[in-house]
Amino acid sequence: MISSRKTALILALSALAVACALLPAGAGAATGRSVAVTASATVKVPNDTAKLGFGVKQERKSRGAALQATAKQLRKVIAAAQGFPGVGEGDIRTGRIDVRPVQKGKVTVYRATEGIQVTLHEPSKAGELISAALAAGATGVSGPSFSVGNQEAAFAKALAAAFTKAKERATVLATQAGAHLGAALTIEEGSGAEFIGPRSFEAESVSGAAKGAPEPTPPTKPGTSTVKATVHVIFELT
Repeated sequence: MISSRKTALILALSALAVACALLPAGAGAATGRSVAVTASATVKVPNDTAKLGFGVKQERKSRGAALQATAKQLRKVIAAAQGFPGVGEGDIRTGRIDVRPVQKGKVTVYRATEGIQVTLHEPSKAGELISAALAAGATGVSGPSFSVGNQEAAFAKALAAAFTKAKERATVLATQAGAHLGAALTIEEGSGAEFIGPRSFEAESVSGAAKGAPEPTPPTKPGTSTVKATVHVIFELT
């Protein structure tokens, strides 16, 4: 009985030795340990888009006359914007039309207002576009508001920077633990893109240059927007 048990034990040990010999090199390198890190990164991206609003306001003795005068003047503003460099097809959108009675002393007149929003893809020329719109008959201006056109591409840069930072932090932790940093096991995006752009200004009824005189060109600088990304990564330790 004892002899048969010894024989069985020897056979089992032999089989285990053969199985270990057949394992690929490095199969036992994984430690089962991991390190989890969270990192955020912010990158500055040049603003390549500007949005501006132009309005026209006219007063007449009747609703129809007020609407007609406003529409006529707004068409000139639209034409000026359409012919401006950096304004493409579909970059002009008309806004709300409003007509209301206004009391001027004992006389009631009608004030009609309508506006457009323009997307400009050469934001450094926003001041020139404002001058052109005012010269064409715009009585009010809002903006410009600067932003990044391709926000997905900008966010991708921030994500890549966040992952690089996460890997650097994980490497430090792995070294302190006496291990080596392995592959990323899981990667999770944080709360999403966070864009912080420059503040825009609002101005209305800014025209007022002498009739026939050229409109002044206000200086405009598109600046940059800041985009923030966060990632949560779990790396293997080897």
